[in-house]
Amino acid sequence: MHNSYWYYALLVLSISLFSFILFKKRNTQSLYLLLTNIGGAFLIETVIYNFLACYNYNPNFIKANEFYDNNLGAFVSNAFALPVVATLIAVFHLNWIWIIFFSGLFVGIEWLFLKLHIYSHNWWRLAYTGLGLPFYFAMAKIYYHWILRPSKGFQHYWILYLITGSLSASAHVLPIIFFSNRIYSPGWFENPGRDSIALGAIFYLCDSLYYCLLTKLSLKRNWIKYIFTGFLMYVVNLMLINAGILRSLVWWDIPYYVGLSILLLMLTEIIDKRLSQLPKIPFGYSSS
Repeated sequence: MHNSYWYYALLVLSISLFSFILFKKRNTQSLYLLLTNIGGAFLIETVIYNFLACYNYNPNFIKANEFYDNNLGAFVSNAFALPVVATLIAVFHLNWIWIIFFSGLFVGIEWLFLKLHIYSHNWWRLAYTGLGLPFYFAMAKIYYHWILRPSKGFQHYWILYLITGSLSASAHVLPIIFFSNRIYSPGWFENPGRDSIALGAIFYLCDSLYYCLLTKLSLKRNWIKYIFTGFLMYVVNLMLINAGILRSLVWWDIPYYVGLSILLLMLTEIIDKRLSQLPKIPFGYSSS
């Protein structure tokens, strides 16, 4: 059980650090930036972790399914530790010395987890982490710059897409991991857990794009979009079942994803408006 203690410690430290950020800043920009950073991390991990199998986590949270346990370890890293530190760097305008320091710190944590045998590399190397994290942290500073200067162009919708993706990915995949409510079987990998999570990742990337695009559609009767979205999600699920790609294992599975699609569309539209209405704060100014 010592495996999980280290991951719990990382989780508690990340939550405590973000609580400190919120206490000091007390603004919505910090929350939007965190969600943006999570969305960016999920996007990267979809490629290098889900499809290229770069490394493995062993937090020992879930004993019944090795890959789902592996995925939860990745979740601790990509939804908490890295995005929270990236948010800290951006909102407090920390310079490159701090970026290099935190990059080195995460390389050290990764090395420690390797030595403790609670994390392992396939083709990944510590050097890749050391080289990649400065760019990830630097992008957080750019994203914060965009959030503080709302616009309706590419920057606005890229931020909106990453935020929506962070919410959609978490709400889509976590029930699969914890409750085994459905199984995807596209036949991409021998491991059924990896196969299921990989298609779940593609699913969230596509539906997040759909929600963002639908925010551009203005209707007199806005409720039509929600009805259509729920119906479309229902049809897509039936098509996947009929194609033998999806197995729904509990009674609430399809109703959950239908309701989730409507909720995510509502949240996307709310966040879209809030991002547009955020005060235009000069970059470098610490808002309160």
